[in-house]
Order: sequence, then structure tokens, then C-alpha cells
Amino acid sequence: MKQLFIVVAVLIGMTSPAFAKHCPKDAKIIDQAMGKAIGLTKMQMTEVIALRAKGVAYHKDGEHGEAIKALHAATKILGVKPYKPM
Repeated sequence: MKQLFIVVAVLIGMTSPAFAKHCPKDAKIIDQAMGKAIGLTKMQMTEVIALRAKGVAYHKDGEHGEAIKALHAATKILGVKPYKPM
């Protein structure tokens, strides 16, 4: 059990830096899509702006998994694909 905990902790530590670089790229995709967005309601745009802000705040706090969830929710509303690392 102790070994499993150590393995999980190491894996989380290794994936956090990858998520850290992912967040700004998603935010940039959202910014570009917002400039071209047509057909969205005022409520949808307000939600996109809030999700983007939440995602950036999570990123700055080091909570990259939560940042990705918020940013991807914003891209879904905008109808664009989020950043996919190779």
C-alpha cells in the first residue's frame, strides 16, 4: 500500500509540469476564439469569460487539473478544440 502511494505521488509530480504548460495554450485558444465568436448569447460569453478567468487562477495556484477542466469547458462552449499535446 505504501509503495502504491509513492508511485501515485511520483506520477502526479511528473504530470503537473506538463499541465502547467498546457494551461496558457488553452487560454490563448480561448482568447482567439472569443474574438471570432458569433452566435453565442450574452450569457454564454459571460460563462466563457468566467471559466477562462477561473482556469487562469487555478493555473497560477498550481492546480493544473482544475485549470484544464475550466479551460476545456470554455472551449466547448466556444465550439473550438482545446490544445492537445503531442
